[in-house]
Amino acid sequence: MKILKNYAFSLFLIAGIIIGGAAGLIFGDKTSVVRPIGELFLNLMFVVIVPLVFLSVSSAIANMKGMKRLGKIMGTIFAIFFTTALIAAVIAFIGTKIYNPLQGVDMSQIIKNLPTAPEATSSTIGETIVKTFTVPDFLDLFSKSNLLPLIVFSILLGLATSMTGEKGKPVADFLNAGTEVILKMVKVIMYAAPIGLGCYFADTVGKLGPQIINGYLNSFLLYLVLAVIYYFGAFTLYAFISGGLLGVKVYWKNVITPSITAIATSSSAACIPVNLQATKKMGVPDDIAETVIPLGANTHKDGSVMGGIIKIIFLFTLFGKDMTSPMNILAIIGVAFLVGAVMGAIPSGGMTGELMICAVFGFNPELVGTIMIISTIIDIPATLLNSTGNTVCAMLVSRFVEGKNWLSKQFA
Repeated sequence: MKILKNYAFSLFLIAGIIIGGAAGLIFGDKTSVVRPIGELFLNLMFVVIVPLVFLSVSSAIANMKGMKRLGKIMGTIFAIFFTTALIAAVIAFIGTKIYNPLQGVDMSQIIKNLPTAPEATSSTIGETIVKTFTVPDFLDLFSKSNLLPLIVFSILLGLATSMTGEKGKPVADFLNAGTEVILKMVKVIMYAAPIGLGCYFADTVGKLGPQIINGYLNSFLLYLVLAVIYYFGAFTLYAFISGGLLGVKVYWKNVITPSITAIATSSSAACIPVNLQATKKMGVPDDIAETVIPLGANTHKDGSVMGGIIKIIFLFTLFGKDMTSPMNILAIIGVAFLVGAVMGAIPSGGMTGELMICAVFGFNPELVGTIMIISTIIDIPATLLNSTGNTVCAMLVSRFVEGKNWLSKQFA
């Protein structure tokens, strides 16, 4: 009974997803009738994302006892994000060398079923950096499409509040209280998750079914195998490095709900509230959790990196480009790494990454349509890796910031 009580919510979520997935397979496009219910829930989650990110990041930094700790946390975060993303890219590249997804596939069928490609807009590196990290107007910050600029603003506000000292305490208190209120709001909204996510997933499966069986099945199956290896293998290894056997136990005990939410929503952004709750249950200090999770949702996407490798290999194979030279191998891994950093944290938000792939390797921008299908069919497992990867990274950051025995102290 105790086990059932502890996992009751997760079991309800699983039930909703299973029922929704079954309905999608059975009824196909007809499941679109329940899409508004799923969108209603998802919109409620999206509404709280902006204030949650703003308040949690600002309060976490404002309450840090010293700038030395902040510097250590941020340095550790980026080192871990870089390392895990690089590992994901190498694993995916090795996977494509073992099994190329286009082996034995009818190229004419792929070309025949290409969607209409959108117009590409070219930007210099400088313009891309400016658009990625800043917005021209204050009000533009408060949009889920501008989460990275919002995080930059929140970090600056938190730093300024902390540096102001006693005079900044009222602002810090407001940020703390606001964070508590918004987290409670998230808890209330999540009561509707089993129904909302079930309906959303039913519509997703109903639409994806015909595409998956279209010539891209091999890419999907390869990605699925890689995702399973990375999800269970790499994440378990990272959890072990974080806290030994206790780390593995604590991680897998608390990662179920974030995983199910990621599978159902296909949105790293929508998973931010759930991931914050999960990482704190894992014993991760508040300031680390509230920095890693929002930042990771925008800049750390191991699943998108692995997907980027498959998309690049897909185009290279399609047009007979060399994939064996050391320079091309480094370019493939490097571009896939960048794709993981620029992917949007919203459902099917990979357009920027796909345009980057075409631009860097000199493919016609219209070929974005070729890899758009791959983005669509791997969206669910990719989001699973993108989102849950941030929770185990929060544990890794805690290990290197708090020390070797950080976890045993939390659960002593």
